Amino acid sequence: MKNKSAQPTQVPRPLISPFANKAVYVISKNMDEIESNLPKHVGIIMDGNGRWARSRGMHRVAGHRQGAKTVDMVVTACRKRGIRFLTLYAFSSQNWSRPSLEIKALMELLAEYVRRERQKIMSNNIRLTAIGEIDQLPESVRAALQQLMTDSKDNTGMTLCLALSYGGQEEIVAAAKQLCARCTSGELSINDIDNDCFSNALWSSALGPVDLMIRTSGELRLSNFLLWSCAYAEFYFSDKMWPEFEEADLETAFSAYASRNRRYGTVGK
Repeated sequence: MKNKSAQPTQVPRPLISPFANKAVYVISKNMDEIESNLPKHVGIIMDGNGRWARSRGMHRVAGHRQGAKTVDMVVTACRKRGIRFLTLYAFSSQNWSRPSLEIKALMELLAEYVRRERQKIMSNNIRLTAIGEIDQLPESVRAALQQLMTDSKDNTGMTLCLALSYGGQEEIVAAAKQLCARCTSGELSINDIDNDCFSNALWSSALGPVDLMIRTSGELRLSNFLLWSCAYAEFYFSDKMWPEFEEADLETAFSAYASRNRRYGTVGK
C-alpha cells in the first residue's frame, strides 16, 4: 500500500474579535506560510502594568518593573524571528499628567533598562532609536539613551524604537509645521506635498508603515500611537496585562497576522 504524503503541520490559534474580544480558534496556515508572512514592522501598546500590580495589592511601579521583563522577552523573540522594526509605546505625551512619583519611577526604570540592556543590544546587532519629544526627558535619561543610540547606529539587525514622550497627533502636527516652514522659506512648494512627502517629515519616517499593532490588557483603541503609520496595520488585541504577556502570546499574534488577507483597498484573492 502506498504511503500517504505528509500533510503540512497545522496549528490552532485564536483570532480576536474587536467586538466580543473573545478568542475564536480556527485552523491556521501551515507553519511555512506563517514564517513567510511575518510582519516587517511591529508596534506594541504595552498596557496593563498598573492594573496588574493593583490586582495583586502592589504599587503601580511594581507593575512597570515586571513589565520591563516582558519587554526583554519580546525584544529577544522578535529579533530571533527576524522582525525588522519593533516600536514600543514606552511613555506617551499624555503620561506626563500621571503622579510625579510614578513618572520619576518610570524615568529611572528607562535609564536602568538602557544601561542593563546595552550589552545585549550591541552583541545582538540591534539598532536602538527613539521617537517623540525626547528633549522633555530628564537629562540623565537623555544622555544614557543618546549614548546607546549613537553606539548602535551602525548595527544592521533589528531596529528597536522606543516611543518616549510620544503622541501620534503631536507627531502629525510637528510634521505639518515642518512642511509649512519649508513652504514659507521657498524650499518646498505646496504642490510637492503628497503622502510620501508627509511621511518623510514624520518622526517615525525611518520605520515605515506598521504591519502589525498589538495591544494588551483588553483595551480596543490606539491611544494616540503611530496614527499615520497604522493606516493599513493589522490589529491584534490580547486580554492579558502586559506583565502576563508571554512568547506564546506573541506567536499567536504572528499566526493571526499570517492568516489576514491584506488588500490595501483592492479586491482580495
